[in-house]
Amino acid sequence: MDSSKLLREDRSGISILTINRPERLNALDYDVIDALLVTLDEMAASPATRAVILTGAGDRAFSAGADIFGLASSVAEGTEAAVRDFLERGQRLTARIEAFQKPVIVAVNGLAYGGGCEITEAAPLAIASDRATFAKPEIRLGFPPPFGGTQRLPRHIGRKRAIEMILTGEPISAEMACRIGLVNRVVRHEVLVTEAEALARSIIGSPPETVAACLTAVTRGLNVAIAEGLAIEAMQFRAMLGTDAVTNGTRDFLERHRDRVVHRPSEKDET
Repeated sequence: MDSSKLLREDRSGISILTINRPERLNALDYDVIDALLVTLDEMAASPATRAVILTGAGDRAFSAGADIFGLASSVAEGTEAAVRDFLERGQRLTARIEAFQKPVIVAVNGLAYGGGCEITEAAPLAIASDRATFAKPEIRLGFPPPFGGTQRLPRHIGRKRAIEMILTGEPISAEMACRIGLVNRVVRHEVLVTEAEALARSIIGSPPETVAACLTAVTRGLNVAIAEGLAIEAMQFRAMLGTDAVTNGTRDFLERHRDRVVHRPSEKDET
């Protein structure tokens, strides 16, 4: 695993990860995927990391998607090798990002094609540069999106829009991606990481266990029936009761709004 392909910078609770293959439009080769998986595991275990920003090196690309040279080598070894080395590895990465219990913000600094778009779909939050574009070009290589794109994209933007992107491979602009719900917002290219960091800081002001409970409730509940989703929500609520986060949060609210507290008469008052 070549660690130079993934850069890390820690800024007071926020870890910025940069895919560092600008000469290859930050294509996701096996080293990059493995480095992301290892680094995310380290960050999950570290209280020092409260939020993650993921971006790409250079001004041209967040990620052009999977490295097809690596895929071709695996395909040459046979179907099982291609599924094991390529598809399962990519799906493991997007599933890890989707289920991560700390906020992951993708800062899309350029084109996000194929696997780059699938990472954007998997992340709970995404901010795009006004130069960013998004596409699902896998059909031109003869296969459907393999890192979860056939499942997550329709859930984000609707079945018909997703099928059009998947079957045509045509790119869409950052503005369109925002309009249809693929990213949260579009900002000027020059302030992309600054805006992503500001969003991260607005989140990490809340207790980490509360943030994790919110992420878990949404992620696990998104793709189940509403009754099961409500049960997941209740489970996360129950888990937070009695914690310092709830005790301190309710106490601080009451202190701030002391003048609005309504006196409820006791039985003694009523007699």
